[in-house]
Amino acid sequence: MHGIAKPLASIMIEYIFFEASLRSAFVEYAEGLRITCTLHDDTMGLVVAIPEDIAEDLEDMLEERYDELQEEQTQLLAEEEGGLKRLAGFRFELPGGQSRMVPVQPDIANRLMAEFSLEEIQALFEAVARSAVSAEEDSLCKTLAEEKARGAK
Repeated sequence: MHGIAKPLASIMIEYIFFEASLRSAFVEYAEGLRITCTLHDDTMGLVVAIPEDIAEDLEDMLEERYDELQEEQTQLLAEEEGGLKRLAGFRFELPGGQSRMVPVQPDIANRLMAEFSLEEIQALFEAVARSAVSAEEDSLCKTLAEEKARGAK
């Protein structure tokens, strides 16, 4: 058993994969850093969850490895006939710090990537997530009026 724990009630950071071999590579890397992983599958793919309260340097190392594996995933999909036509998604952070992947139709993903950086797209999804979980429902007009009032000062 590769240090795989049962799901905890605490907040977890989730990483999603579409190939079992890439998920296994990530889990092995995390275990090498002595980070316990929880695995589960969902409708979007193969998920690895880690505790949110790990040291920042370890989280940075995991993020770097995840990015490398995502590049490999992209290459694998490109090699498959029609692979990139079937699958697209963007990872972003929820206001509570949890990581999520939002599926997007490939043609829309391509159009977004043609005009915006990955950071800008993630910022867009994070802004939508903040707005969706916010208790306040400020109208756009009210927000613009407040910004105008601040700019006039």
